[in-house]
Amino acid sequence: MKNKKKDIRALTKAQLQEFFVANGDKSFRGSQVYEWLWNKGAHSFEAMTNISKETREMLDENFVINHIRVDRMQRSSDGTIKNAVKLHDQLTVESVLIPTASRTTACVSSQVGCSLDCQFCATARLKRMRNLNPDEIYDQVVAIDNESRLYFDRPLSNIVFMGMGEPLMNYKNVMKAVEKITSPEGLGMSPKRITISTSGVPKMIKKLADDEAKIKLAVSLHSAIDEVRTQIMPFNATFPLDDLREALEYWYSKTKSRITYEYIVWKDINDTRKDAEALVRFCNYVPCKVNLIEYNPIDDGNFQQASSNATDMYQQILERNGITVTVRRSRGKDIDAACGQLANKSA
Repeated sequence: MKNKKKDIRALTKAQLQEFFVANGDKSFRGSQVYEWLWNKGAHSFEAMTNISKETREMLDENFVINHIRVDRMQRSSDGTIKNAVKLHDQLTVESVLIPTASRTTACVSSQVGCSLDCQFCATARLKRMRNLNPDEIYDQVVAIDNESRLYFDRPLSNIVFMGMGEPLMNYKNVMKAVEKITSPEGLGMSPKRITISTSGVPKMIKKLADDEAKIKLAVSLHSAIDEVRTQIMPFNATFPLDDLREALEYWYSKTKSRITYEYIVWKDINDTRKDAEALVRFCNYVPCKVNLIEYNPIDDGNFQQASSNATDMYQQILERNGITVTVRRSRGKDIDAACGQLANKSA
């Protein structure tokens, strides 16, 4: 039986160099191929035009490039673009390009489905099939960068890990992807333009700090009262707010990087003054800012956007206590591309 070809992008540059030396070639050939794979985004060995035909054929005999394919692209009335991304094993994830007047942001996925169980999120209702590999995360960014240049005449400026999946439950592959994205041999983006958004996995937040990651950290909080948060995010029973607070204090002590709290206000769930005052107390532990996010329905009616009065109340109480707060309006709702809506409906 024929041996299964290895995904060439699973190899480091040093391993590629060793492969060529072992096959009677010069080590710099590995560097050439590495550049084609990452910096130039080649999807085939045939595209590697400064490499001999014999070498390309040899690579094709031994390896495969498991690149993604944008299976379907949808454009929102507000300019947002959603990609249904087909993976090499025919599974699908979604990623989103969010344009504003001054920037274009890629919202990328880290898992097929999700490891967690947030009740208000469509993605959480999908079974977690597997983690994405570093190259699959990287390819989403490349695809959105190309779309940003094509449709908005400027390169991608920011990346948020706010798509499908919990990034800290795929820590190793997410950080390898970030390394490639920020490397001069990859996309050369500044890590300060990358935000990892987590629902709150204390042990992995501490690891992020210990590994001296230069990225920004956002936490999907939604309640600073344990009983309420467990109702809407059941994993909070395992990772309660005291543990999350301790991890965030540790993160700040190591990085001195301000945290962003993402917070949705729902009718009859967390829309009281008591809820807002609990959020203020939680915000006082670590330097932070709060994004009050518009809720995007996922059809079952269990969660409903709170009144504008409730959102205004939150904003006033936060500002009165010296906490920076922004009210975020959702983008791409008409194509199910907004926060919490990614569920492969376009697939």
